[in-house]
Amino acid sequence: MKVDELLKVLENVKIDERHEIAEYIAQILSGNSPDAHYYIITKDKKIYDIKSYRKLLKSGGISPNDAYVYVFARDIYHLANYYFPFLADVYLLSYAYLSKLGLESDAYYVVPATGLKYVSIYVYFPRYLDIDYVVVEVADINTAATNMNLPKLIRGILDTKYIDGHKVKDIASELKSRILFAGYNSYEAWDTFYRYYEGHDTSLATDVEAIKDAYNHIFKPYRVVYDLKTKQFVVRHVLPPKTF
Repeated sequence: MKVDELLKVLENVKIDERHEIAEYIAQILSGNSPDAHYYIITKDKKIYDIKSYRKLLKSGGISPNDAYVYVFARDIYHLANYYFPFLADVYLLSYAYLSKLGLESDAYYVVPATGLKYVSIYVYFPRYLDIDYVVVEVADINTAATNMNLPKLIRGILDTKYIDGHKVKDIASELKSRILFAGYNSYEAWDTFYRYYEGHDTSLATDVEAIKDAYNHIFKPYRVVYDLKTKQFVVRHVLPPKTF
């Protein structure tokens, strides 16, 4: 390929948008030392916790179409959650997808947010463990929901704007029980990772690889690891310097 042709190709290559989103989330939330919270990032890169976002919706200060990324931030204690954070919370994808559909629930973190494109999880270790890494993964909501067969679970509720909290719980529970991870449901997949990484059960190596492939196929996540001490992004899947 000639140099001028190569330059044209490079000009057309765009950085994965999820890369920018993941780095933005890592930096902005690391500066705020969040507790376990759900957030909405809007298209103009403003970030709101769900409570603030809901108030703005009701006051007319924001439109559901302004939403862009649904984020959950939580602390973790296990390597299974470090390597595969979307398995750390069974409600996250349900909340994000129901919000994208414009539904609302007072009992759970479901708010009208029809502009949503991505769902993200930000995980960090408690300070007393002295592990200064945070992980952010970003996934396309529609891709993850489709691969988890989530749309089939909610066909009967699309004619309403409000969803009862019990129904949200039922959807998340059903999602959790589905055998989608190489013969395992999401809890069993998490438990397999736990026994392998922390219990050092090497007999599970083949299963771990199969579940890992299924996880990456379902969520197709973009992942970044951020070092809080150096304020730098580090190699993907880097092992925390201390184990448990």
